[in-house]
Amino acid sequence: MAANIEVTRTDAVFPNRVPSLKTCLELLKPVTWFAPIWAFFCGVISSGVGLSAHVPTILLGLLLAGPMVCGTSQAVNDWFDRHVDALNEPARPIPSGRMPGRWGLYIGIAWTAASLLVAACLGRWGFGACVVALGFAWAYSAPPLRLKRNGWFGNTAVAICYEGVPWFTGAAIMAGALPNTHILLIALLYSIGAHGIMTLNDFKSIEGDRMIGIRSLPAMLGTNRAAVLACAVMFAPQVPVIIAMVLWYHPITAMVVTGLVVAQIFLMVEFLDQPRARAIWYNATGTTLYVSGMLICAFALAHHS
Repeated sequence: MAANIEVTRTDAVFPNRVPSLKTCLELLKPVTWFAPIWAFFCGVISSGVGLSAHVPTILLGLLLAGPMVCGTSQAVNDWFDRHVDALNEPARPIPSGRMPGRWGLYIGIAWTAASLLVAACLGRWGFGACVVALGFAWAYSAPPLRLKRNGWFGNTAVAICYEGVPWFTGAAIMAGALPNTHILLIALLYSIGAHGIMTLNDFKSIEGDRMIGIRSLPAMLGTNRAAVLACAVMFAPQVPVIIAMVLWYHPITAMVVTGLVVAQIFLMVEFLDQPRARAIWYNATGTTLYVSGMLICAFALAHHS
C-alpha cells in the first residue's frame, strides 16, 4: 500500500498543477492506436467502396478509431488503474505525479465527449458504433463493472473494441448501411482471436495484478497455461477464416492466410518455450502476421460488397 500512499501524497502536493501536453499525449498512448486504426482501415477496404471520393470520411474515421476512442480508453484505464500502476509501472503519468490531482479522470471524460462529437459527423452507424466502443471502454476499467477484474470478460471487451467495432465502423460508414454477412463474420472471427492478443499484454503485470486482485488470465492460470490459451485462441478463428475464403472462391487469399498461420505456429513454439520472457516478442511478431491476414481478407471481401 506504500505505492498508493505515494500517489495520494503527490496529488496533495501538486493539486492544481496543469500537466504538460507531452504528458497528456503519453496518457493517451499513441502506440495503442495502431490496432483499431488498422481494423477500421480493414473495414473501409472490405466495403468495396471507392476510397478517393470518401477521403474526408476515412480520415475522420481514422481519427475517431485511434486518437479519440482508443485514446479515451487508455486515459480511463490509467485513471482507474493508478494504484496497480504504482506497483507495476510507477513511471506512468499518474502514479509518477506528472499528471496530478484528478486530471486523468477529467481527460477521460472530456475525450469521451469529444469522441461522440466526432462520431456524430459519421452518421448513425458511426455514432452508434462509437457509443458501443466507449461503453465497453468505461465498463472495462471503471466500477461497478470493471470488466478487467476478470481476464475472460475484460479481454473480450477489449478485443471487440480493438478489432470488431472499428472494422464494422469502417465498412458501415463507407456503405452507409449494415455490412453484409461476409464482412460481419470475418470481423467477428478476428475479434475472437484478438482475445488471445489481449492475454499476451497481461504477462507484464502478473505480480501487481495478483496483489491488487485483478484476475488477468496469466495471474489466474499461470504463465504456461495462459500462454497456451493465448496461442489457441489466436489460432482457432483463423481456421474458419481460411475455410470461408475457400468457400467464397478466394483460393489465393486462403493460401496466403494459411501461410501466415503456419508461420505463426513456428513463432508460437518459440514463445511457449519461454512465455514470460517472450510475450512481448511474440506480440510483435505473431500479432503482425495475424493482422496482416486481416487486411488480405479485407481485399478479398471487397469483391463481395
